Amino acid sequence: QVQLVESGGGLVQAGGSLDLSCAASGSVTRVNTWGWFRQAPGQQRELVAQITRGAIKNYQDSVKGRFTISRDNVLHIVYLHMNSLKSEDTAVYYCTADVQEIGHDSSQTYWGQGTQVTVSS
Repeated sequence: QVQLVESGGGLVQAGGSLDLSCAASGSVTRVNTWGWFRQAPGQQRELVAQITRGAIKNYQDSVKGRFTISRDNVLHIVYLHMNSLKSEDTAVYYCTADVQEIGHDSSQTYWGQGTQVTVSS
């Protein structure tokens, strides 16, 4: 079994910065692709950023140039550094990981519990 634990959410003023992290623990052999999603009240969950094991990154257009995703392949951690935050970035942020587990032939996607990010204007 694999657990994803997120940390780093909170309240920040518009224009400020915030760092999120998500650690995978349990029967992890490796993490293939990490992702960050977010869901605002009344909105659908949307992809914010993704990073492959080879560090190829993909961002939602609205966060390009402001957010940076990175990863640690040894510690099985993904980070999201968020700059120039706007009120529309307010949401619950979820990490996802496509995990290769010990003793399993195929990978499986796991989700974190979510962490609240609130940007005050």
